[in-house]
Amino acid sequence: MNQAPKLLSDEQMSEFITKGYLVLKTDFPREFHEALMRKLDHVYKEEGNPGNNLLPRVPELQQVFNHPSVDGALQSVIGPNYLMHTHRHGHFNAAPQSGGWHKDSYWGYNRLRNHHPWWAMIMYFPQDTPVELGPTGVMPGTQNYESRIFQEDDRKEEALASGEAGTFILIHYDIWHRATANTLGQPRYMLKFEFMRTEAPTSPSWNNENLKWKTPASASELFCQHEEMWEETWNWLTGKVGSIAETRKERRIDQLSEKLIGDNEPEAINAAYQLAASGDNGLNVLAKSLYDTQLKNSRLAAYGLSVAGEKAIPILEKALDSEQDHTVAHAIFALGELRQLASSTVPKLVKLVGHSSPYIRNTVVDTLSMIQKPTEEVIAGLVLALKNDDVQTRFTAGLALCRFGAEANAAVPHLAKALKDEDRYVRGHAAEALNYIHTDTAKDILIDYLLASRWCPSTTPASTF
Repeated sequence: MNQAPKLLSDEQMSEFITKGYLVLKTDFPREFHEALMRKLDHVYKEEGNPGNNLLPRVPELQQVFNHPSVDGALQSVIGPNYLMHTHRHGHFNAAPQSGGWHKDSYWGYNRLRNHHPWWAMIMYFPQDTPVELGPTGVMPGTQNYESRIFQEDDRKEEALASGEAGTFILIHYDIWHRATANTLGQPRYMLKFEFMRTEAPTSPSWNNENLKWKTPASASELFCQHEEMWEETWNWLTGKVGSIAETRKERRIDQLSEKLIGDNEPEAINAAYQLAASGDNGLNVLAKSLYDTQLKNSRLAAYGLSVAGEKAIPILEKALDSEQDHTVAHAIFALGELRQLASSTVPKLVKLVGHSSPYIRNTVVDTLSMIQKPTEEVIAGLVLALKNDDVQTRFTAGLALCRFGAEANAAVPHLAKALKDEDRYVRGHAAEALNYIHTDTAKDILIDYLLASRWCPSTTPASTF
């Protein structure tokens, strides 16, 4: 019988919001991990890295993601109907050198990164991983920084996913991280899986006892304090949209305006959120910066407007007519974060699905799936995206259609065609969308596709039948 998911506590959720990660553990017996390691050793030695076929090649891994601690942590952070992305990777490391600090791309592509937790990653360690074996290192609190504000040799603040077999680290998708040095030179596996939220939060999905935000004591150790951003993220996770709008009108707008376009990114982020909370005067500053020719200033203005509530909608809708691509894309992004408040902008957004700029095109596809209403018009726009010549637009459309359930039934024939696409992620996302749509027609098409492409984990070059 399946155990109930072990949901996170308020304290753990506040730690995740501020630090961007949690190190947790499963309780499988040691024999489970010993068998898993033998399977991994065999696959890597005989066949090489299985890449996206990691799960079907080592199907025992599904037990890991069914574990109450793993499933409960994911449900808490990205909702109960989260999606396991078709990309996954087993990282093998026996190198004595540390890897470079980085944020993961989106399967080789770039997109505007969300401050809200729409995406997460699990990095799972199937063997005992002491510090000397090279666990993943993360820089706490850096999930919302575009720039790397810390030094390459700055290890004082680094957190390591070190522990016994069965340890895993749940991270905000955009946190700065790296592989640390394996000074023992022994095999070290880290199994990376990615997950997407398919539903915007309407209520807390963790073990919530206190709806009011409380900054954890550990946040004092971080590079910078982000009280407004942390509180807004907490509120967003409880189902509120634009919760900090007009709550702090006493701010010095001129000082915040200077910080917004300054070189100190943490201070600029704080300024964006504080301006969003400062009423009409703050919105005016953000609106002006949205048109800034410097991409970073426009992007930060969009983050502020994305949490500024209903009054930001006319500002953002007007920006859709800008001749500056990044202004348009940033306005689109902010409208998506405001979700149902922005439903009046859907007709203009659908017209941008065929825009010549990939940045605009792909941002609008994501945004339509967050606004969702009016559904018929939104689905029609996403079907257009599914037919686009650009691969990223097509696979973004497939992911977007996962967020509608049966309401996206009109897209089913087009998803059926996408199952024959030349790109692996277009096919994978189309299959996922059919699963989430879950009508009888969608299920029949999906089952036929999966039967025809069934993977046999026992078939190898040494054993073909």
